[in-house]
Amino acid sequence: MRRRGVILVVSGPSGVGKGTVTRHLAKIRPDVRRSISYTTRKRRTREVDGQDYHFISPERFEQMRLAGEFMEWAVVHREQSYGTKREPVLDAVQAGEDIVLEIDYQGAMEVRRERPEAVLVFMAPPSWKELLRRLRGRDTEGEDEVAKRKESAFREIENMARYDYVVVNDKSPGTARTVAAVLEAERHRLARVDWEELRDRLLAEAKAPSPPSPADDGPSRRH
Repeated sequence: MRRRGVILVVSGPSGVGKGTVTRHLAKIRPDVRRSISYTTRKRRTREVDGQDYHFISPERFEQMRLAGEFMEWAVVHREQSYGTKREPVLDAVQAGEDIVLEIDYQGAMEVRRERPEAVLVFMAPPSWKELLRRLRGRDTEGEDEVAKRKESAFREIENMARYDYVVVNDKSPGTARTVAAVLEAERHRLARVDWEELRDRLLAEAKAPSPPSPADDGPSRRH
């Protein structure tokens, strides 16, 4: 059956492990595209431009926003802008390919407004204490930045009910397998596949005269 691609949104608090899970997902399902977000925040030491994010200036981000290039965009943690370019997402859907968007709560809601068929997965930490441990363990933000991310995390968890699925990221490989199972189920949703063509073909085959069976070809010969 022909089908349209799945827009799979993976969202959750900063530090919950979204990036690690989506990298594991890519190993399980190498046929799934990964959307690379644009951001105005500074690149961290181990991050690669164009692979982890597209790191751009605030001026360039504003140009893209005004040109309507973003499917979603948001100011996160009070001052950093993030956005998903629309064109690669729609290209994947039209080609019947699945694409994963790793974005925050605000972005997830914008995607849902523009593309109601998008599948939203909320990734939760096993506990608040563990989330703080992960945030501080990254050694990439000072306490002021951690405080901003805690504030954002609280708001995101408050809005968990607005998602389609929730998974607890205890161990990333297992969480990735759960997300892969969600994706596999969504690939077969009736609204996403050309089921009418399959139905019509099967019914036409059922109505067609059956070919003669080998037993009808004449008397059998024994040697």
